[in-house]
Amino acid sequence: MAITTGKVRASYVHIFQPRTPENGGEPKYSVTLLIPKTDTATINGIYAEIERAKQEGAQKVFNGSVPPQCRTPLYDGDGYRQSGEAFGEECRGSMVITASAKQQPVIVGLDMQNILNPADVYSGCYIRANINFFAYNSNGNKGIGCGLNAVQKIEDGEPLGGRVSAEEAFGGANAYAGGAMGPYQPPQGGQQGYSGYQPPQGSQQGYGGYQPPQGSQQGYGGYQMPQGSQQGYGGYQMPQGSQQGYGGYQPPQGGQQNQMADPITGRPVAPGGVMGI
Repeated sequence: MAITTGKVRASYVHIFQPRTPENGGEPKYSVTLLIPKTDTATINGIYAEIERAKQEGAQKVFNGSVPPQCRTPLYDGDGYRQSGEAFGEECRGSMVITASAKQQPVIVGLDMQNILNPADVYSGCYIRANINFFAYNSNGNKGIGCGLNAVQKIEDGEPLGGRVSAEEAFGGANAYAGGAMGPYQPPQGGQQGYSGYQPPQGSQQGYGGYQPPQGSQQGYGGYQMPQGSQQGYGGYQMPQGSQQGYGGYQPPQGGQQNQMADPITGRPVAPGGVMGI
């Protein structure tokens, strides 16, 4: 059986787009409800529905009996989460429950008209929710879950999670006074360079404002080989002591050079000489 809560505060609102759980699984629509402890009617109604779901689950899901360690979805906001972490400040003085569904819930306002803009229902606003409870037994986990059927926005509230209101962003001292905005000026003491940026004092300037550290060698594009290196083709040279020949190559010293012999006299023929002489 489903119940409708009283006025509660919404947190972790994911009712316009489904969200994949952090530990994996099927994406779901969800919202966390912060129920004031003074709303005993809603809290007692939830406890009653949880007990009903346990008894129904004992016959249909839990194999005849309610498990001794049966998880329930309702937590004390002045206590700790299931992970052992304390609840946030916004949960103080409230009972906390998360409701979820595979299908998108109905979302309406006080006028019963559908709300289509996701920005209208946010973490921190006040809503009522229609929820239901069911037993589950999955991968060794046994407990009672909370389903989400419908959401009705009641009124705006202070946004949670750093969200600012239109009044905070554009009202008061931030109100628009007309005219164009003046040019941007960097903070006093800042260095000016490209688009107002300049490298810190003491940095070297080169291509695009970059220069190699002091003591480095300058060559192509500001680069130069280390001192003591040999210069040759394209700035490269073979190590000292190497022989130069064709294309800068020469056989090592002591190597023998091939030479033709006269087949008649048997003597070597000098380059350009005549055989038989």
